[in-house]
Amino acid sequence: MRKFLRHPSDMPVELVLRKQACIPRQRLNNISLGGVACNSSRGFRRGTSVELRIPLLGDQACYPGVVAWCRRQENNYLVGIAFIDEDTLFRARMVEQVCQIQHYRQQLEDESGQPMAIEQCAQDWIAKHAAEFPYLA
Repeated sequence: MRKFLRHPSDMPVELVLRKQACIPRQRLNNISLGGVACNSSRGFRRGTSVELRIPLLGDQACYPGVVAWCRRQENNYLVGIAFIDEDTLFRARMVEQVCQIQHYRQQLEDESGQPMAIEQCAQDWIAKHAAEFPYLA
């Protein structure tokens, strides 16, 4: 079964349409090595080519993918973005780990009321969560 990492909602993403035709539904079942689930203010049709961007991480945080599924929620949509090649999947997975660590850091800062060093937070998160972090396979 394919796994979609849930992107932390406190790290905004942008889903930008790509100038590529939609992938037919029958091909969509076999393309995904895994992906990311994120919130979006708009819905997307399954098979739509998009680029997932994480503005807080700079211009390099752009990952081409395809909408694997889209579910309406109360105030927005939850969109599953499938990555279609192993390089993009690997890069996106590494960035998602950075996002999870930053989210963890923010939680610790909120709880303690003090700034936390990112290096220490990363080491703590890795020790506590890296083994359970899905491989998206």
